[in-house]
Amino acid sequence: MKNKRMIGFLLVVSGCFFWGIGGTMSQLLFSQGIEVSWLVSTRLVIAGILLLITQAIFKDRRQILDIWRQKYTAFRLIIFAIVGMLAVQYTYMASIKEGNAAVATLLQYLAPVMIIVWVTLRGHSVFTRKDAVTIVLALSGSFLLLTNGSLSAFAVPLPAIIWGLLSGLSLAFYTLYAIPLLQRFDSLVVVGWGMLLAGVTMSFVQPPWDVDISNWTGSTVFYLIIVIIFGTMLAFWFYIESLQTLTAKETSLLGNIEPLTAVLATVLWLKEPFGSFQWFGTSLILAMMIYIALRADQTRDTISE
Repeated sequence: MKNKRMIGFLLVVSGCFFWGIGGTMSQLLFSQGIEVSWLVSTRLVIAGILLLITQAIFKDRRQILDIWRQKYTAFRLIIFAIVGMLAVQYTYMASIKEGNAAVATLLQYLAPVMIIVWVTLRGHSVFTRKDAVTIVLALSGSFLLLTNGSLSAFAVPLPAIIWGLLSGLSLAFYTLYAIPLLQRFDSLVVVGWGMLLAGVTMSFVQPPWDVDISNWTGSTVFYLIIVIIFGTMLAFWFYIESLQTLTAKETSLLGNIEPLTAVLATVLWLKEPFGSFQWFGTSLILAMMIYIALRADQTRDTISE
């Protein structure tokens, strides 16, 4: 049992580490002239195919086609892929290009706050004091992150902020919209098809095969492989598989390694400047995510009792 838990621990830590490093590698690719549209379409198509192959090998392969047999699930999958998955991927990558991987990741993690606001407005949940604490932590952290404690000038370019906020909004939408699909099918099927459909859609704008590789170097290929294989396919698979041996609380808490990895890699490896107030803002956002994970687990415990 201890060995299985250790495997689960290694899987979730590795998966979230890959996610964080994948964002930093994308930033390096953009600095080498890779276009956002091309990277989005390419990584989505390849990762989607790999996830579906993983489902066929390790899970119930019949689900890969069963999801298309009902009009409701087929239509919802298409909406999820285009309005959810594609929007999340493109806005996140655009935020990285305009700013850096650390800011893009942290802004994307405002999605839980957006979800709280939405379900409250829709009447699906009552706004509580815990919700207020979550929003205060998120907004305070974002303010310090973006301004470095000074209103005179933003410490982060405005386009990066806009794309990052849109990324968080997109993440909130696709998280909520995917729930009915995840109740019927394995997550690998839903996300695999979502990525593939989103990548094919993006290919009409920027096909994966329409790229000039004359200026590519060995490092370009290396970064690209890391982003697609590790930062997309393995990151998702490892995180999901960890739930087989770890509790949701443990997995959620360990998931905070992703934004921490992105921040540390961006600052220490890419030498991006980060002020003291931005570090404090980062700590507030990380505290918010830990608080959400603890609250969610306590809620499940109360319900089960």
